[in-house]
Amino acid sequence: MRRNVERPKHKASRIDQFFAGPNARADRWRDLADAADAWLAGSLDRAEFEKVVADLTITEAYFAFPGLQLLAALRERAAADDAHATVHLVDRIVRAMMTRSFRHDASDWDAGEDIRDSVSEIVPSTLSGREHRRPYFETLIVTGAPASSWPALCAEWRKLRRPLDTFIYEPVFVGSLEDAFCATILNANIAAVVINEGFALRSRHDAPVLRSQLASLDAKEANTASALGLAKILKRVRPELDLYLVMNRRVEEMAGQADAGVARRIFYSVEELLELHLAILEGVQGRYETPFFDNLKKYAQRPVGTFHALPIARGKSIFKSDWIRDMGEFYGPTLFLAESSATTGGLDSLLEPTGNIKAAQELAARAFGADHVFFVTNGTSTSNKMAVQALLAPGDIAIVDRNCHKSHHYGMVLAGAQPLYVEAFPMTEYSMYGAVPLRSIKEALLNLKADGRLHRAKMIDLTNCTFDGHIYNTRRVMEECLAIKPDLIFLWDEAWFGFARFSPFLRPRTAMGAANDIEAWLRDPQSVADYEKQQAELGTTPSDDMLLKTRLIPDPRKVKLRVYQTNSTHKSMSALRQGSMLLVKDVEFRSVEAQFHEAVFTHASTSPNQQLIASLDVARRQMELEGYGLVHNAIEIALAIRQAVSRHPLISKYFHVLGADKMVPASYRESGFTDYLDPKSNWAAARRSLQEDEFCLDPTRMTLVCGTAGFDGTQFKKLLADRYNIQLNKTSRNSVLLQSNINNTRSDVAHLIRVLVEISAEIDGRLAKSGPNVRKEFEERVKSLMTDVPDLPNFSHFHDAFRRDAGQRTNEGDIRGGFYSAYSADGCEYIRLADAEIDRRLKEGPDLVSANFVIPYPPGFPIMVPGQVITRETIDFMRKLDVKEIHGYDAAEGLKLVRAEALAKRTGKPAQRAA
Repeated sequence: MRRNVERPKHKASRIDQFFAGPNARADRWRDLADAADAWLAGSLDRAEFEKVVADLTITEAYFAFPGLQLLAALRERAAADDAHATVHLVDRIVRAMMTRSFRHDASDWDAGEDIRDSVSEIVPSTLSGREHRRPYFETLIVTGAPASSWPALCAEWRKLRRPLDTFIYEPVFVGSLEDAFCATILNANIAAVVINEGFALRSRHDAPVLRSQLASLDAKEANTASALGLAKILKRVRPELDLYLVMNRRVEEMAGQADAGVARRIFYSVEELLELHLAILEGVQGRYETPFFDNLKKYAQRPVGTFHALPIARGKSIFKSDWIRDMGEFYGPTLFLAESSATTGGLDSLLEPTGNIKAAQELAARAFGADHVFFVTNGTSTSNKMAVQALLAPGDIAIVDRNCHKSHHYGMVLAGAQPLYVEAFPMTEYSMYGAVPLRSIKEALLNLKADGRLHRAKMIDLTNCTFDGHIYNTRRVMEECLAIKPDLIFLWDEAWFGFARFSPFLRPRTAMGAANDIEAWLRDPQSVADYEKQQAELGTTPSDDMLLKTRLIPDPRKVKLRVYQTNSTHKSMSALRQGSMLLVKDVEFRSVEAQFHEAVFTHASTSPNQQLIASLDVARRQMELEGYGLVHNAIEIALAIRQAVSRHPLISKYFHVLGADKMVPASYRESGFTDYLDPKSNWAAARRSLQEDEFCLDPTRMTLVCGTAGFDGTQFKKLLADRYNIQLNKTSRNSVLLQSNINNTRSDVAHLIRVLVEISAEIDGRLAKSGPNVRKEFEERVKSLMTDVPDLPNFSHFHDAFRRDAGQRTNEGDIRGGFYSAYSADGCEYIRLADAEIDRRLKEGPDLVSANFVIPYPPGFPIMVPGQVITRETIDFMRKLDVKEIHGYDAAEGLKLVRAEALAKRTGKPAQRAA
């Protein structure tokens, strides 16, 4: 099949371009195919084609396929001036890459003629109905051997393959530290790295920005051709990789070094090549194992008699029924064979795991950089409540983002803890909040200290990243807070951010990523010197203002690192709905382990779904083995959407995606980073932003403004779902949130863009054909959505009835008392939102005090909590809301309030009576 021939617009390849990943590579090969066609048609000369080939092969050196032999054959055919043969070979390579057939078809590696049938050319292997194939990966081999010897070395490695090997891999050879780093970044198929001594330092390819990125990792390691130094660099970039060191001398001395633990195994020279091969396979097998899922599959294959309370197990009640057999036909028999309420016979108990669930959780802890992991089958709402209940006691103070998920607020109610709410920066124009500035958190801690109540502050509870994509500088937040109180517990709700563990750019901003970095810093003797130097500069009695302005360093000798992270595994990984994990890195965990298990017993179901547990196990396996590439692809997909929307003349007339410069105020972007679409954005610039900036934007979360097209968020969401089968989640007054994930493809992007073009064309056509009144109505609608937006209300304060033991400078309160006050019907009253009594009481009293949570969707956070005094700004906001879904509010009944008499009983003061 020939393509329309058009002279390609050639651009030099930049291997350091930000997120130029798998899709960009495929595009470069398609560009090469177009260039070959153009050469064959006579619209491009051979020299220009050879220049395209030369630029492409810079990055192709980091991939096993097409490999040295096919690339050499390609250059030879071009040099022989055989355009027809060149086109044929390029087409074969592109086809093999697109279908991934090279992973199992040896003929794809042959430069000879293609003899396969036409069906295999176009049908992906996953759909062709062929027998199960061994999983494929690539092994990076860093060597000092000359490049001319690499084909022979490759042949030697291939001879090690055996039919009984569980996996199959291809070697990729590089000769320098810089090339090893570049291959590790660009090639997501790499699952293991063999590092021989004697390699060079510099790449033969010119990439200055890449070198600045290497220098920023570690100046000493990035400028020394050391096998161990390279291993440490690669482990920081992709911690899931198995690293093997092959040393020519002093192997025993190397093995005894403390930092040699980054390597899975150390070999002496190449005397045991087969052992190295087996070690590589064993390492991948260690990540491939899924203890619970493997046992569940075995259980489903056994003939089991069930005399327990789960009739659906084994499926007999389904498949023998004339009435519900269609359910069995829909799901298939395996689902029911794998169901059981038993915890024996190869299965395990989620509440008190001792077997394969315990083993699966330990593997998850390794994968996510935690000390412990708990599987949760009731969603992250339950994970959050478990953590809050286990770690807080009645009267403890927790500094909480007021805009966090409702599960945190309800957790405070259950624990009897007192939330001290801190506010995120507002984004009023888009009816959403950002994240909580560190200054506000530090100010809350310093105020507690001034009141003599810092000892009661037990936890910092924040959402990272937020629903809209704001990412905290987690390390900085924890270090500066620990400088004020060194035993604080941190609970990071990363429901939307679990995937970030598998991106070297985003990982340091995760709770576990930052905790591991802090842990390493605490072990470094320089940490004490850094702390003491700052103390000398601050003096003995620094003012609060000075402490707020200073980037504080904690005393490493006093810090107790206590970090918890909750992940909605089902939101960003291949787990079934409600699959969640709770990650722990807490030096004091032994002291809270018993109460933690009590929290598990309180909230976890005694009848957890086996398939949910299995999916958590499998999700971990996938992310350890291919998560890096999947996440990279999700980011690429998001950037492709951003580019397509911004560059399309019709779409951009009515819609736009907010960039980092719009989502994060400049004062929180200290590095000067503007946006991912900035042509200057590359790995070094992005990494600098992620290191320095107070807040960053998750590139996979895209706020698409639809108000400029005359749609409110809810309206546009419904249009996309009902008319175009496009599903999304969050909306605001004038925007919808798109998020890319590991499930998305470029076809999804094409569908979305095509739909936006169609909608934009309809708007454009309607306005062009209509008279001035219609256009005026459209402009007024846009103005209403984009300009006439209500101010976002802040948390006011708890009523004195719920602040009996509160301090003078902080606004924490007894949310549990406020919550249970709603249980007394006589102690509550209802007033409709539009009633004039509301306005009178706002002016004259008594206070309007909320008896429950009120949560409008959007924006999806509590604008009222139990015990909160309701202010004019909150009432104005509610009256301007045009959303249909408001949890905790019944328009017919009105606002549920705590009566003044009930408040008086709690305070012991006379009640101010309503008129």
